[in-house]
Amino acid sequence: MSLRIKAVVDKFVQELKEALDADIQDRIMKEREMQSYIEEREREVAEREAAWKAELSRREAEIARQEARLKMEKENLEKEKSVLMGTASQDNQDGALEITVSGEKYRCLRFAKAKK
Repeated sequence: MSLRIKAVVDKFVQELKEALDADIQDRIMKEREMQSYIEEREREVAEREAAWKAELSRREAEIARQEARLKMEKENLEKEKSVLMGTASQDNQDGALEITVSGEKYRCLRFAKAKK
């Protein structure tokens, strides 16, 4: 009888060891799957972050180009204004009209109204 009990106990221990080994293997597989999933998600997040940073950099560069272009256009406008804006005076004894445009002086002794 004791041999029979020993055989039953040995069989139970063997089955328990097999079930335990199977459970351990299952947990190892689940942990690997979870680690793989985490790595994939981290990679996706890093790719999105890199794409976002590249887009941000592109937009910042475009803004810098537009700001430079606007600054240049403003400078050109200021130059045009200074060229177009002149001064006129008629303080001379001979009654001549003096016009100064871009540092150049022009004198007009006779002038007439513009025709419509």
